[in-house]
Amino acid sequence: MFKKQAMAGLSVLAVGALALAGCGSGGSESSGKDADGKITLTVATFNEFGYDNLLDEYMELNPDIKVVEKKAATSNEARDNMNTRLAAGSGLADVEAIEMDWLPELMQYADQFVDLSSDAVTDRWPDFKTDPATTADGRLIGYGTDAGPEAVCYRADLFEQAGLPADREEVAKLLDGDWDNYFKVGKQFVDATGIPWYDSAAGTYQGMINQIENPFENDDDSVMPLESNDTIHNTYNTILDQSEAGLSAGLSQWSEDWVNAFQNDGFATMLCPPWMLGVVEGNAAGVEGWDVAPVFPGGGGNWGGSYLTVPTQGEHQAEAQALAEWLTAPEQQIKAFQTKGNFPSQLEALDDPALLEYTNEFFNNAPIGQIYSDMSKKIEISPYKGTNFFAITTVVTDALTRVDVDKTDDADSSWNKALSEFDQLGLE
Repeated sequence: MFKKQAMAGLSVLAVGALALAGCGSGGSESSGKDADGKITLTVATFNEFGYDNLLDEYMELNPDIKVVEKKAATSNEARDNMNTRLAAGSGLADVEAIEMDWLPELMQYADQFVDLSSDAVTDRWPDFKTDPATTADGRLIGYGTDAGPEAVCYRADLFEQAGLPADREEVAKLLDGDWDNYFKVGKQFVDATGIPWYDSAAGTYQGMINQIENPFENDDDSVMPLESNDTIHNTYNTILDQSEAGLSAGLSQWSEDWVNAFQNDGFATMLCPPWMLGVVEGNAAGVEGWDVAPVFPGGGGNWGGSYLTVPTQGEHQAEAQALAEWLTAPEQQIKAFQTKGNFPSQLEALDDPALLEYTNEFFNNAPIGQIYSDMSKKIEISPYKGTNFFAITTVVTDALTRVDVDKTDDADSSWNKALSEFDQLGLE
């Protein structure tokens, strides 16, 4: 059994630079005062956090503060930027968003982030949100933003074309059950229409792996050898069997082809955490038929959820912490949900009628507040994601992509490449 490598997640060169940089050196990018004496704070996010209007509101409430959002296209891009600038000791934003999948890597460098614990945020979040961001000595390095309870987004018009039920409650009954049932219905749909059932193998993988208690690491952070990890290998083969059967559209999420597929009947369903709703609506603008079914294969699952951190590089750490605290307050998180579908992780927000009564016109007026509140209660497994999770899951995702998207390998050859890449991680 392999044990974790202390510096996984950063290159050897970056680790050396980080050691030289030390704590609190350098200054945050664009964090000085402007000619009017305003403090400029930068906020680095990725994908869609729903902050566009919130940042304007914050500046109205705080006229001495100017906030500039720097938005990366993907989580991977944001992670690469974080690692590079963290190692360099300068260049990070005053407030940096991080994803839960790569939070364990950053916990190794907790002294590079401000301790955000305070009476104002005590009991704001459930333990599953605060525990991963809390050090052994009680320092909180991240304020939780959203959570990602899963449902299924689907094209009701394409369901009707296939002769399947289209009403969301009937779709929930149709898809209720395990992954085999989801794939079985998908095969019926593909046979009837010739249209792929879902967008990508990698997206399906995310849904399946988040129902596995220990996908790659044991609770003590020791790493399971990929070669003997039958659970992951079986999941990998199951997904690629569906690609071979035509269920996958063979698209890479966030790619140009994936974006364009929303406009040309590219696929009928996709696994949808609430933060994906804004992405679907934006990409499918003008397309009628999208809806959300209160169901998820295997019962329930959580995909995603992020945090706001305050790097110690910043010149205005107190102001940055105040901004992060305000953005993650229940009231603001409900507004972010209403804007982009980012489901609140705050306990107080979950019982707010403004959340429970919220509907979305684009998704056929689906009661998405109630749907995702209900789906969050079906989550039974919170996978253990340790220091090396991000690196290992990337190896598996890349293997899926070679087969499903790039068409350069078959399942066996791509898996063998994954085993070699895993060995190159040097996890001993």
